[in-house]
Amino acid sequence: MKQNSVAKHLREFFRRNGYVRWQDPTRVNGEGRKRYKKGDEVRLVANSVRELRLMRRLLREAGFTPGRHFTKGSQYRLPLYGRDEVARFLELIGA
Repeated sequence: MKQNSVAKHLREFFRRNGYVRWQDPTRVNGEGRKRYKKGDEVRLVANSVRELRLMRRLLREAGFTPGRHFTKGSQYRLPLYGRDEVARFLELIGA
């Protein structure tokens, strides 16, 4: 698949119901890095296993390494971890 097409599909998935979780700098300063281990991440939300597989394939084609998916309600969440990866993803989709 072409890079423009990959970016377009990922952008559509993200805008539909994806979201970014940012690390809370106040908690890092207060609790320290050893206790507060949460970092930045993008989460794409899939409505089916087929959609989940497509998202994973698109992320890999774009050069990302997605994390392990998990379910929430009747949907699947596919995370992408790390500050650099989040920044690169947001730049790819034009957000």
